Amino acid sequence: MTNKIVENQAMNSIRVGVDIGGTFTDIAIMRGDGRVITKKVSSTVDDYARAISEGLEEVFAENGLGAADVVELLHGTTVASNAILELKGARTGLITTKGFRDVLELRLLRMPRLYDLTWEKPPALVERYLRCEVDERVNARGGIERPLDPAEVEAVLDRLLAEKVEAISVCLLHSYVNDAHERMIRDIIRRKAPGMVISISSEVLPEIKEYERTSTTVINSYVKPVVGRYLNSLGGDLRRIGVTAPVLLMQSNGGLTPAEVAAEMPVNIIESGPAAGVIGAQSLARRAGFDKVISFDMGGTTAKAALVENGEVSRAEEYSVGGGIMIGSRLMSGAGYVLKVPAIDLAEVGAGGGSIIAIDAGGAPKVGPQSAGSFPGPVCYDLGGTEPTVTDANVVLGYINPRHLAGGAVKLDAAKSRAAFTEKVAAPLNLPVEQAAYGAHLVAASNMIRAIKAVSSERGRDPRDFALVAFGGNGPLFAAGMARSLGIRSVIIPPSAGVFSSVGLLHSDVEYHLSRTFRQITGALDVPELAAAWRALEEQAMAKLAADGFTPGQIHLRRFAKLHYRGQAYELSVSMPEGAIDEATAARLDAAFADEHERTYGHRAGPGEPVELVSLNLFAAGRLDTLRNAKPAMPAPATAPPAQRDAFFGPEHGWMPTPVLQRGHLAGREWQGPAVVEEYDCTCVIPPGMTVRLDDHGNIAINTGAGP
Repeated sequence: MTNKIVENQAMNSIRVGVDIGGTFTDIAIMRGDGRVITKKVSSTVDDYARAISEGLEEVFAENGLGAADVVELLHGTTVASNAILELKGARTGLITTKGFRDVLELRLLRMPRLYDLTWEKPPALVERYLRCEVDERVNARGGIERPLDPAEVEAVLDRLLAEKVEAISVCLLHSYVNDAHERMIRDIIRRKAPGMVISISSEVLPEIKEYERTSTTVINSYVKPVVGRYLNSLGGDLRRIGVTAPVLLMQSNGGLTPAEVAAEMPVNIIESGPAAGVIGAQSLARRAGFDKVISFDMGGTTAKAALVENGEVSRAEEYSVGGGIMIGSRLMSGAGYVLKVPAIDLAEVGAGGGSIIAIDAGGAPKVGPQSAGSFPGPVCYDLGGTEPTVTDANVVLGYINPRHLAGGAVKLDAAKSRAAFTEKVAAPLNLPVEQAAYGAHLVAASNMIRAIKAVSSERGRDPRDFALVAFGGNGPLFAAGMARSLGIRSVIIPPSAGVFSSVGLLHSDVEYHLSRTFRQITGALDVPELAAAWRALEEQAMAKLAADGFTPGQIHLRRFAKLHYRGQAYELSVSMPEGAIDEATAARLDAAFADEHERTYGHRAGPGEPVELVSLNLFAAGRLDTLRNAKPAMPAPATAPPAQRDAFFGPEHGWMPTPVLQRGHLAGREWQGPAVVEEYDCTCVIPPGMTVRLDDHGNIAINTGAGP
């Protein structure tokens, strides 16, 4: 299937993006003329794949399209991350070098909360009795000091098979430099247990650092059967409705990968869902002429922030998943399971529309991280929920239509929201219900501001230099108020903001991110060896993309290097100088690293401090730009006068008559806040003192009045 990606797109240009959430499944279709059609359908929690096929049948019928028109289906999914968060992955065994059995338990000895003596690390994904050792040893230079005994491997394998493991990970010491022993073990497993799911670290992550490599390899095995079953189910459902086009999965790094590749390396799609929205924000920034934007995505359970700087997405070299929630590494280091794979540098907090509002032991309101989920959901959904949520607070404040959401797909009972809020929040605080709801709204906003600061000010970037691109079902509702608190002047709400992650899929490229360890002091750099190492990575990337049907002119390569001052434990990533590798390469690397070190940490070492090159990273993209250019979604000017309802904007303003606009009301004129822009997939709130208009690309552009 993968070798038909380009061939099929040349015949037609109708492409489908599908993003699954706990409550809704979002569908976006880009037609050949660049127009985008969107659809929101309820997720089928018992079988997420079913919502995709049923939703596609609906949108095809409504728009006169057929399954044969689809040439590419792009998909963001949380199936892999959910398997980890819920500890419902495969029963996995681990084979490792003697003496390294407990690497998964020892971890990095980090505490996410320094002074919390009650915190317990999450359980290892492989229980200790399923972690087996073999008495072999490869040294750091790749020399074999103790050969591997095949008979010992067979005995270890027999023990794991007797325990009925579904998957096996193999991670041996220094296999990133010599993987002969790992390949021997893999061959023995294939011979004795045909069909067994196997992951070897030299294929998953050929880099130094034992815990990170072991954790990443184990996670690949742990989720591989789950992802495989899901993709098989999805493929069957799509074939049933006549869709035979290639399926591409969004990776954590923001690039697409064929479903077959994702099934073999699911470790690259763990954070698939949140990545697509950031790529959409990057595309929007390029079209609208913004050099620096912060993407802000708020859904029903979490809120996520990421940085796009000078047109490029900020990526992290590792992140953690699990420990209760998927977390950006800076916010809660050590809380979950480490994945050392490139990923969009997201900071994520447990604050969404379904986050429960409660009173803590000190008598103060708190928001999340517990969520009402999609069922029973917020009290206003009238599905049995009894705990007030952020959505209930916004209904009480008049920000959300008190009758329905999603164009009427979800009916609301505003009276139940008000009653629950009065009983559970306002009465204990001895406050009027609207003031209690406004306070909860501000607490939720402060939680999400923490995520924005994590990707901006904590990285040496001033958020006031950025525009805020807000999307998701709840992002536009909070964005303007948060931006003003941060001193951000411009807020952009794209068309189809509530389903923007599915739209973002349509702007993504097929990507492969390859790496290998390469340790040398830059002052004594072996230039021919470095050039040969780059050629090997580039040839590997070109072969992968050629197999997908891309021509050399459609392939774009970007080289990065990870370096640190000798003796440091962690690296910084910098762009490799363009052009040939030569004697001047070392000096250019040193200068780029010193600049990045100073920007990140506020200082640089003296000119005589040795800099060590640690690893090489290659980003390879296959681009079909002509099929990723959506036309601006310019709404027709609204002819009917706007509706109006009262909304509460804090003690300073109180209840205010507030126009309820459609996006078309903003065409050709500027409005003064307060105002609410109500759309099919989301609601945008413009507080008093701000102005709002429609820009040339159909985006809602809010001027918060912050800054000079």
